[in-house]
Amino acid sequence: MTIILPTKSDIEIAQEASMKRIQDIAAQLDIQEEELEPYGHYKGKLSLHILDRLKDKKDGKVVLVTAINPTPAGEGKSTVTVGLGQAFHQIGKKVVIALREPSLGPTMGVKGGAAGGGYSQVIPMEDINLHFTGDLHAITTANNALAALIDNHIQQGNELQIDTRKIVWKRCVDLNDRALRKVVIGLGGPMQGVPREDGFDITVASEIMAVFCLATDLEDLKERLARIVVAYNVHNRPVTVQDLGVEGALALLLKDAIKPNLVQTLEHTPAIIHGGPFANIAHGCNSIIATKMAAKLGDYVVTEAGFGADLGAEKFLNIKARAAGIKPDAVVLVATIRALKMHGGVAKEALKEENVAALERGMANLQKHVETIQSFGLPFVIAINRFVSDTEAEISFLQAWCRQHGYEVSLTEVWEKGGKGGADLAAKLVHAIETKENNYAPLYELNEPLEEKIRTVAQKVYGAKDVDFTPQARKQLTQFESEGWGNLPVCMAKTQYSLSDDASKLGRPTDFTITVRELKASVGAGFIVALTGDMLTMPGLPKKPAALNMDVDESGKALGLF
Repeated sequence: MTIILPTKSDIEIAQEASMKRIQDIAAQLDIQEEELEPYGHYKGKLSLHILDRLKDKKDGKVVLVTAINPTPAGEGKSTVTVGLGQAFHQIGKKVVIALREPSLGPTMGVKGGAAGGGYSQVIPMEDINLHFTGDLHAITTANNALAALIDNHIQQGNELQIDTRKIVWKRCVDLNDRALRKVVIGLGGPMQGVPREDGFDITVASEIMAVFCLATDLEDLKERLARIVVAYNVHNRPVTVQDLGVEGALALLLKDAIKPNLVQTLEHTPAIIHGGPFANIAHGCNSIIATKMAAKLGDYVVTEAGFGADLGAEKFLNIKARAAGIKPDAVVLVATIRALKMHGGVAKEALKEENVAALERGMANLQKHVETIQSFGLPFVIAINRFVSDTEAEISFLQAWCRQHGYEVSLTEVWEKGGKGGADLAAKLVHAIETKENNYAPLYELNEPLEEKIRTVAQKVYGAKDVDFTPQARKQLTQFESEGWGNLPVCMAKTQYSLSDDASKLGRPTDFTITVRELKASVGAGFIVALTGDMLTMPGLPKKPAALNMDVDESGKALGLF
């Protein structure tokens, strides 16, 4: 079977699409007129009152889309998510897609946006991939307002006795800008503030993003903001947003952003897009509010978590689902032959050549992710996201491997065919949900020590032999437990490219140790971040950023945006 390659780019396909007014999309979900706040013709904000109105309605089935470890060859996880939602829609299911909002960092950098691709996209894709409804800018503003309030408190007498060497709150910007990782502020004399070292994170790594995504309503948002630890005082005790008395002001800046965003796919399937933490340096899931609202509005919810099952899915299942009281119904594990061949040792430039032997070697990576999903007790279907270069021999091998192991598998062609290309996957998921045993449970109990929770994730999800903690991390473990934060879940900051903390170790590495170099207390979000390897919370741009290909014509039409 030959794949017909679309002759148009993603943005050209999206711009030529026929869109329905956002009121028509809302009507599909029985959203009342006063519950929709249009942002132009094709985007809208949804009122949180929807959750109150539908609080007694049975939740729809939640399907989580995850993947193997990503490679530069691309996996198309968002494309499969959108295509699967369209497929459910085509087979007559009332479905809502729930996605994260793209960050301008990867959009202007190298990774690209997060609106899907080919004939499985959410639209208007240029709006979604750029400023959208301003949510990320609101989060950036709230983050930086807090930073300004901290420095002003110090300038105005420092009543809380903040130790300026122990301020852990950073400024942020929604761009990749390596020059801002380490900065010095307050230079220029007494009127310019107190000089100190500072730094910037990318907005999606801000704890306010995590708080935003894990809050269940506006009041919970305010309470979580109040718990954020911004610094330590001269007695090494934590200083919080509540101590500064500014949680109300921060919540005020987020009062509109907290409302989920409603858009549509190319096939007019409803999609809610809200929140966007990265999964390698944060928890990688869209907002709890959006997912729970989607579950009230639809009979099926198709959502995704960032990067591979070792990152986004682990955090969805150990952190988000537990915090939200969500019991996932099934998992889609996306795999591509191209990526599996890279995990089997093939260089990127040779991926178009048939290589069943390399594919066979790469299956170890897929197998580990299968084991991870099984460890959570969830039914799953493997989705082979078909690429143009895949050969019949390679496809046959992968399908036979899945059947030999007893794994349900579906050849998925949503990039080329839209929802029709995911009909088999949708049908197999419905069957799995209705017939397979679901014993979902997180991998650890919250009352276990932080060290043991970290070790559980490293050993059960990554396949690590053990975990090493630097002296700094050891000291932080002791301090965090003494502060009463030991009962929080752990959020691992790790490279997305490998199961280990070394990005160069592809496939399924063995006999390795994970090194935790530092811990960060995200008390407002409700987890402890464990930084491994050389993970950075402010990425840099590549030699030739995607921004070099972008432009706008005289009519305001975006050009070169994927």
